[in-house]
Amino acid sequence: MNEMELKYGCNPNQKPARIFMNEGKKLPIRVLSGRPGYINLLDALNGWQLVRELKKATNLPAAASFKHVSPAGAAVGLPLTQTLAKIYWVDDMGELSPLASAYARARGADRMSSFGDFISLSDVCDVDTARLIKREVSDGVIAPGYEPEALQILQSKKNGNYCVIEMDESYEPEPIERKQVFGVVFEQGRNDLDINNDLLADLVTENKDLPDEAKIDLIIALITLKYTQSNSVCYAKGGQAIGIGAGQQSRVHCTRLAGQKADNWFLRQAPQVLNLPFVDGIRRADRDNAIDVYIGNEYMDVLKDGAWEKVFREKPPVFTEEEKRAWLDQMSGVALGSDAFFPFGDNIERAYKSGVKYIAQPGGSVRDDQVIETCNKYHMVMAFTKIRLFHH
Repeated sequence: MNEMELKYGCNPNQKPARIFMNEGKKLPIRVLSGRPGYINLLDALNGWQLVRELKKATNLPAAASFKHVSPAGAAVGLPLTQTLAKIYWVDDMGELSPLASAYARARGADRMSSFGDFISLSDVCDVDTARLIKREVSDGVIAPGYEPEALQILQSKKNGNYCVIEMDESYEPEPIERKQVFGVVFEQGRNDLDINNDLLADLVTENKDLPDEAKIDLIIALITLKYTQSNSVCYAKGGQAIGIGAGQQSRVHCTRLAGQKADNWFLRQAPQVLNLPFVDGIRRADRDNAIDVYIGNEYMDVLKDGAWEKVFREKPPVFTEEEKRAWLDQMSGVALGSDAFFPFGDNIERAYKSGVKYIAQPGGSVRDDQVIETCNKYHMVMAFTKIRLFHH
């Protein structure tokens, strides 16, 4: 098959819609269940590229959670700590397979953004991963294959309408890619840049101690940025993205947005949050929303109108700004990647507040000296990759 008709394009009024291959070539995907939409397929194909590159770079199974053509999360399959298993709501599932651990991390980093995601998996989907996907609100999944029982589990989701796509693992696109905007054809070479440790060789700060764990996190951040709508910044720690700022016009706004998400990820591990007394039977999405409100400033308003009774058995104490700051001050060893150079040291100042120790960015700003000086003030390690990773 070299063509697939779609219900509509980005919006219901955009008809007709289809995907197709030129010159009679076959589509590299096979739909096993459901009916993918235009945006679903954009997410699926971008996500597949991301996890394929993560697997190649780390030799670990990888997963990504995509929403609107940018990743909400990306991770490799490292074991979960008890705390991470609890904040990702998988502590009742026992020890997960590496692939399932990768998706738990990718989905769990920013659960608000991942709600209704499209999932990408680097490896054949196993039963553990399928069971995890079955319980989450998601639009679909793409993988190079599915174990028979895993496929049965996924095909039963959404009354058989859950979108399951099999990717041809051997498929390689043409070196030139094209798209149309307002009837004008754009053409460029495909971004086939290999992201590896060679990009981290030029350490420009006084501190040049870059451990292997930090290199993996920086590689994860850079590969994630390669498929994130620009401007973009990614915080990573422990084998996963923990905060992604996408599509901002100002780089410092990217850094703030991604930093806020990284902060939320760490605040969810605080005792005040881990011990929240949720009412029995609360839905997962309502629980996520309640945590977001509790961590944010909105909780004071919730206390006033008594709405806390809908989600908590008893009224939790306020998580004060002083307590939150004290907890965040314990976050350290975070890696940060940027898809283009930092023009000012204010990005570094903001990153420091979220525990950033290691940075990879292209360099090339007229204020590189100021940026390096700010890194040196905080004893950070920074590499100039000399490679820009814009994605549109």
